[in-house]
Amino acid sequence: MMKKKWVWGTVSAVMALTLAACSTGTGTSGAGLAGQDGSSTSKVAIAYNNPPLWANWEAVQAKFMEKTGIRVPADNKNSGQAMTAMIAEKNKPVADVAYLGITFGPQAVKEGVAEAYKPEHFDEIPADLKDPDGKWMAVHYGAIAFIVNKDALGNVPVPRSWADLLKPDYKDKVGFLDPTSAAVGYSVVTAANIAMGGTLDNWDPGIQYLKQLEQNGAIHPKQTATAKVMKGEIPILIDADFNGYTMKYNDQAPIEVVIPKEGSLKVPYIVSLVKNGPNQDNGKKYIDFMLSDEGQQLFAQGYVRPIRSVDIPRETKDKFLPESDYARVQSVNYEQMNKVQTEVNERWKNEVTAGK
Repeated sequence: MMKKKWVWGTVSAVMALTLAACSTGTGTSGAGLAGQDGSSTSKVAIAYNNPPLWANWEAVQAKFMEKTGIRVPADNKNSGQAMTAMIAEKNKPVADVAYLGITFGPQAVKEGVAEAYKPEHFDEIPADLKDPDGKWMAVHYGAIAFIVNKDALGNVPVPRSWADLLKPDYKDKVGFLDPTSAAVGYSVVTAANIAMGGTLDNWDPGIQYLKQLEQNGAIHPKQTATAKVMKGEIPILIDADFNGYTMKYNDQAPIEVVIPKEGSLKVPYIVSLVKNGPNQDNGKKYIDFMLSDEGQQLFAQGYVRPIRSVDIPRETKDKFLPESDYARVQSVNYEQMNKVQTEVNERWKNEVTAGK
């Protein structure tokens, strides 16, 4: 699974509208195959931001079609592009479903492009990871973690805590994406602040910690840095855990994933039913499948953690860190996290990286 860029912030900050051909109803004829449930009407559901190489969506789409006969074309928009398209198409929607970074959920409600829908298992989703009316809901999540290239570290031990990263052993060896240009970078800053005892109203602990990390030679690539980790150019990348698992298991790299002892941050992803979508019943079935046991298990195979507590095959479960490690991962008020992003980025530029 490749790193995906999903964008925090308002749509105004998003790039120009790019309505991909895949969102124009490609293959929307009703000539699809009948599914196991006997579906025989329209055979397509349009899902924005549904890239096959991310979170195992390709397998999810394939199994959904096998069971229902409903085809879901791949779509490579990111969250910001999907939201921009949904707003532009508000009076004549193209999509039926949208998959988004969690901060876009409240925005979809505010813009009036999300339809209320409560699928089976809705009640099993944590209250802070869904809209109470069902206009958006989390389907899986990742966690901010240390992704460590053990070979590149040599005899230096794998760090276990945020405090460890300040030690001379790790000077010039730690990196994370620039928070002013990458969503996951801002998630790292938030995770560090929470771990140091800060809150979304008090960023002083995180800023003080990051200043020390900066003095220890922290590196801040502007774009995806997993290739640099694979090459050993950045021995320790603070990033989403699923990117580490992908390097470890899919690329067979000498990677260890670490949830720091002081704690970390959940990175949830949500789905919304698009208001007045052209194939809304099929969109509902697609959401139903995402939250089914089978859908959740397929997501786990893509190294994102199911939002529901479902049985995961041992072979898949063993690839994740133990549950006790994930007990240190917490969620926050993501809408509030989004609201203060500009202010935090200013402090980053003025107090953490000033003069660089």
